[in-house]
Amino acid sequence: MTTDIILIDEKTIRDKMYFIRGQYVMIDSDLAKIYGYTTKAFNQQVKNNIDKFPDDFMFRLTDDEIKIISRSKNLTLNKIERGHNIKYNPYAFTEQGIYMLMTVLKGEKAIEQSKALIRIFKGMKDYLISKNDLQIESELLRLSLQTNQNTESIKKIENNIISIMDNFIDESKYKEFLILNGEKVEGDIAYKSIFGFAKKSIYIIDNYISLKTLVLLKDYDLDIKIFSDNINNHLHKLEYDDFINEYKLNIDFIKTNNLIHDRYIIIDYKNKNEKIYHLGSSIKDTGNKITTITEISDINIYHNIIDKLLINNKLIIK
Repeated sequence: MTTDIILIDEKTIRDKMYFIRGQYVMIDSDLAKIYGYTTKAFNQQVKNNIDKFPDDFMFRLTDDEIKIISRSKNLTLNKIERGHNIKYNPYAFTEQGIYMLMTVLKGEKAIEQSKALIRIFKGMKDYLISKNDLQIESELLRLSLQTNQNTESIKKIENNIISIMDNFIDESKYKEFLILNGEKVEGDIAYKSIFGFAKKSIYIIDNYISLKTLVLLKDYDLDIKIFSDNINNHLHKLEYDDFINEYKLNIDFIKTNNLIHDRYIIIDYKNKNEKIYHLGSSIKDTGNKITTITEISDINIYHNIIDKLLINNKLIIK
């Protein structure tokens, strides 16, 4: 059974997002309205494809969680009737679970709503990550961290959803992509792929850093060093402190002292797995312009430069 589909925009989505178990989620009844289903029919579609929705994609709210998010937005989350007068707690869908719905909910209207959701999520992430306002609310900062965290999970979703997402991109604007060794790749996924090679260390040389630079590193408990003069102070102390409190990650910041103009990523420096990549633009600008990342074949010629950087003074984030 279906109902009228509701129009969605950024405000609508933000009003229907809740921070639970360390991440932002949406509730089954709200998603059902967005897609034009009754809640019962919506959840039946999910149940018919339950193998596509592991616990990190979808989970049932506890009674305490229902009370918490009901208080947070002054609303009542009623238990949902599933038949025979039995009522169950609502399901919560993470961002990757919401993206997976695109492979479950068929039809032209469902595809249009999925397109709108993707564009809204992407717009919210880009806005929050690039925002330099020192008075940014802590809730919005957590949202920026969470939406970036989900990029890697989205990459792992089945091949059919990847092709669907590619078709959603306006081909007249390829700003969401970069070129990695000759292949068009979504920006955040490209950096995650490079960082995924690291076994011991990740070094970044980039004079223009921001919160986004840190977010892409959050899953790597390695020797992480960022060589930067933090030109224009894109990364502020408030953002840095919030990030460290959230993820407890150790990052060494070292000045470049204006020694290097270009940007590089060095994986496992002076180890057998070592790789060096030349970046066409700063990591913080991922998604803003078309750029290229190229793996460097003759890495030894860079060792002398990197050794000089390693003895520079620490960079203090202000």
